[in-house]
Amino acid sequence: MNIGEMAFSAALAFSAIGSGFGIGMAGMASVGAWKKCYAMNKSAPFLLLAFIGAPLTQTIYGYILMIQIKGVMAAAAPGLAILGIGAFGGVSIGVSAFFQGKIGAAAADAFAETGKGFANYLIAIGIVETTAIFTLVFMLSVMG
Repeated sequence: MNIGEMAFSAALAFSAIGSGFGIGMAGMASVGAWKKCYAMNKSAPFLLLAFIGAPLTQTIYGYILMIQIKGVMAAAAPGLAILGIGAFGGVSIGVSAFFQGKIGAAAADAFAETGKGFANYLIAIGIVETTAIFTLVFMLSVMG
């Protein structure tokens, strides 16, 4: 495996790992929140699915970064800089997904209990999403 292939793989892999962890955390909290609702004979909010699915977008950003790295590899021999872009870009995007899942977990619990604040919770999730978008844009601009 050469440096370019490692960069290519790292961009998607680290992003997807973060998405998996984030979805797992938000999903487990949402299942627990639904259980609490059922135990109290209260309707379970379908909107919790938004919290579960939010970290998935970072996998898409990792894929976009991966495709752009592939384009750079076709144009020139990749070096350590491209490996850094793939690895550090993927990790940064993945960490964003991880913390998006943590916020989604807290939001699921709070929303299921109160039925209030959905827009505020989405805003908090969106702010973390911005980190991943900025990382993607900055990494693409570094690649030229």
